[in-house]
Amino acid sequence: MPRFFVKTEQIKENKIQIIGTDVKHIKNVLRKQIGENVEICNSDNGKAYDCIITDIEEKYIDTEILNELIEEKSNILVDIYQGIPKSDKMELIIQKSVELGVNSIIPVAMKRCVAKIEPKDENKKIDRWQKIAESAAKQSGRTIIPEIRKIATIQDIAKLSNQYDSIIVAYENEKQNTIKNELLKLKEKEPIKIAVVIGPEGGLEESDVKLLKESGARIVTLGNRILRTETVALNILSIIMYELEI
Repeated sequence: MPRFFVKTEQIKENKIQIIGTDVKHIKNVLRKQIGENVEICNSDNGKAYDCIITDIEEKYIDTEILNELIEEKSNILVDIYQGIPKSDKMELIIQKSVELGVNSIIPVAMKRCVAKIEPKDENKKIDRWQKIAESAAKQSGRTIIPEIRKIATIQDIAKLSNQYDSIIVAYENEKQNTIKNELLKLKEKEPIKIAVVIGPEGGLEESDVKLLKESGARIVTLGNRILRTETVALNILSIIMYELEI
């Protein structure tokens, strides 16, 4: 069942009011009626509730909380630092990464990025990507909406070594060190915070990989095949999910 996100101010005692585009979705797509159940999540604190619809109006839907849902929270947080690809690819990366449990996604302006985002367009682009993340979070039943952060640079990432248990860089010219090797080093840690750096369509510059390595990042191979940039995040998140059991 998809979940619908609300803010704290929409919750009063044991009642929750749904507003905005979710109203049309519940009425016209799911065709919910009074007396039927919906799952609602407070986006401010991640608490989720099983609710019953008590009233359906044109601009809002009233519900009553039946019980709070118990959520199993992961102790593994993965942030994806994605070299900015063409827009349709970025949207796919965001959608599928959210479904696979990513904590946040940070677009990164890299030397080989085909797509360029002007400073004046950044906020508009981030807002659009955030809406895609929200939609994916609803569809996949997550209790948080992963944040799409402001555009970063390789230099920014190089300063973050003390914020993560491991910064993993997927690089096609690395032939020996595997992502499995690096994840095995984290097996006994809990909680775990991982950053994953992924190049755009043109890949990573050797000088950027050198800078990241000197800052403490771990350079890994994903195997003999060269993956498209939109495939890498999904591949790595799936491996982390399997190896560390997100």
